[in-house]
Amino acid sequence: MKAVLVYSGGLDSTVLLYRMLGEGHVVLALSVDYGQRHRRELDCARAIALECGARHEVADLSALARLLPGNSLTDRAVAVPHGPYTEATMKSTIVPNRNMILLSVAAAWAIAERADCVAYAAHGGDHAVYPDCREGFARALDGAIRLADWHSVSLHRPFVGLEKSDLVRMGAEWRVPFERTWSCYEGGAHHCGRCGTCVERREAFLRANVSDPTVYAPDAPSPALEQNADHGKESPC
Repeated sequence: MKAVLVYSGGLDSTVLLYRMLGEGHVVLALSVDYGQRHRRELDCARAIALECGARHEVADLSALARLLPGNSLTDRAVAVPHGPYTEATMKSTIVPNRNMILLSVAAAWAIAERADCVAYAAHGGDHAVYPDCREGFARALDGAIRLADWHSVSLHRPFVGLEKSDLVRMGAEWRVPFERTWSCYEGGAHHCGRCGTCVERREAFLRANVSDPTVYAPDAPSPALEQNADHGKESPC
């Protein structure tokens, strides 16, 4: 299978990259600069894709940021919420129509490359608030993408029924370099350990019983418990 992967350089999409490469698929990795404050993820994506031998491209859509105000990812006037996610804090991190934009660009590249599908790593833990991570959205968009061109492309979303801790376990099996992935919305020198996505990341490692190699800011609160697990499968990269 040949796929265009929407690749942020984050934990979830890196697990999907390693899994697909490990299963023998041809993967074209697409990152998107949409004016996000945590642009460090693009550097992480570039480095990991290069190491894996996957073709990597960055679509510069940074001009969109001024059309997408009112959220903490593209509007620096809005503070990144800290602490565990609640419905209100998650909503402040929603970039309007982000996945539709990213997947649309990926679909165009997939059609041009005569790929079989577009892949993205939305998972069950995202469903509560993020509408564009839900199966209903994915099902509808899959249908639209299939109709977009004479060359039919599908939407591959293998993680929609899984939790983030499941992805951590899977990534450990594929020897994903978790320490090189980027999740933090603050986009500083290290993961802040305080924003919702950092809290979610740390909790996922704990629940998965996998040691977290992420470097967090010195003043980040410590997780309640450190747990370890052995890594399994040989890395495809």
